[in-house]
Amino acid sequence: MESLSELVEFPLLQTPIDSHYRASTIPYRFPSDNPRKSTPTELSWIHLFLNSIPSFKKRAESDTSVPDAVIKADKFAQRYTDILEDLKKDPESHGGPPDCILLCRLRELILRELGFADIFKKVKDEENAKAISLFENVVLLNDAIEDEAKRLENLVRGIFAGNIFDLGSAQLAEVFSKDGMSFLASCQNIIPRPWVIDDLDTFKTKWSKKSWKKVIIFVDNSGADIILGILPFARELLRRGTQVVLAANDLPSINDVTYSELIEIISKLKDEEGRLVGVSTSNLLIANSGNDLPVIDLTRVSQELAYLATDADLVVLEGMGRGIETNLYAQFKCDSLKIGMVKHPEVAQFLGGRLYDCVFKYNEVSSS
Repeated sequence: MESLSELVEFPLLQTPIDSHYRASTIPYRFPSDNPRKSTPTELSWIHLFLNSIPSFKKRAESDTSVPDAVIKADKFAQRYTDILEDLKKDPESHGGPPDCILLCRLRELILRELGFADIFKKVKDEENAKAISLFENVVLLNDAIEDEAKRLENLVRGIFAGNIFDLGSAQLAEVFSKDGMSFLASCQNIIPRPWVIDDLDTFKTKWSKKSWKKVIIFVDNSGADIILGILPFARELLRRGTQVVLAANDLPSINDVTYSELIEIISKLKDEEGRLVGVSTSNLLIANSGNDLPVIDLTRVSQELAYLATDADLVVLEGMGRGIETNLYAQFKCDSLKIGMVKHPEVAQFLGGRLYDCVFKYNEVSSS
């Protein structure tokens, strides 16, 4: 289902990639494990994906763009359940042993085969419209903070607050269906620091002394996440003279923002002069990452993104899927930042943190 052009390795990964890079953060199994028997970690993750089926089925049933959506949604639930049950019995079935990339890919394949191209479209559109109406206020509140370090921390908290809008998490899908999400309330309710991985102070120091030429940001969810979290942060980078490339998914997956949706969002936020609340966007680029999942394997990105990334000096991976469940330990040839909220109990347990804890992992590469 990927774009027709061939996918390539992200050029800023530490080489040799074979020995340095593994996309999945959490090892589901070790070489000593019996290949025919599911490990406890595999089982707990298979259960996590099983638990998400009802909320996906509900979204699929109400997809008005698909004829016989209710029947097809039932087929999706049945097929995906059967595959997950197979993987429990035989981890080598269906292209296993499973990791979060395979489990996501199988779910997407079944949905797409049944004609469900974008079951979260309606909720994404609603959330984008809400967030667009709040954008200027959020930006002006940030601009009013004169102390640079405090302003940066506020922008970072905005990213975490926005990142809560994640309908791939069963618990959050539940909360969301009850009362929607208030962005500013979420900002106030971020778990107090120190977070489970907390390099914010180091990053603040660098921010005050260092200016990056070009930043690649792998973005995550629609709505508050991209519009009230990432875009104010990107705007602040633009204001400092940095070129910013926002890399978004090629195809829809859960409520992640796609490349084409992001172009539309930015055009709605810009004024007649092409500015984002007074800041020029001439240094802002939107790139198609070539990805079609809520997680990302950086050995498979679009040629366009690979080309744009060659001279970047900071890579930001935002969100639990791209920055924690995959790529938390990815090593780059340049500075990197992984930032996201922990929204699965299994991830919290692995990191030794709490549910809704925050990850802010900054790695600096010393310039030779």
